Amino acid sequence: MSASSLVADSVWKTIQSTRAVTEDQLSILHLLFGKNFERATRIVDQRGVKRISGEPSGRCIFQVVGESRRKEEYFCFPEHYCACYSFFYDIVNRGEQLCCKHQLAARLAAALGACVDVEVSDEQLALLLVKL
Repeated sequence: MSASSLVADSVWKTIQSTRAVTEDQLSILHLLFGKNFERATRIVDQRGVKRISGEPSGRCIFQVVGESRRKEEYFCFPEHYCACYSFFYDIVNRGEQLCCKHQLAARLAAALGACVDVEVSDEQLALLLVKL
């Protein structure tokens, strides 16, 4: 794990424990993620992050709205994967970013308690995951 990833993880844990973001934390996240962080904050402000939880297992996946006019929705696991084009192009192929704006939005919304929570059966969640 890179030093940048370790710093980011530490900041996320602090935000999650306090449910608040300080100016210093904002500066660090902006330094690490640049324009992707700005875009992620807009998505969170517009309530564009759904946390879809399966019952009774409690397993979850995030569905995040994109910023284009089409308002696509992307499934993602904030720390590991996003179904968007940018994830594959900028993160997997080129290694230029730590994560995409959808992953950032999901992490920020989860840390701040700003997700739109949706509960489905474990079977329904499994059907969503099969589509990935």
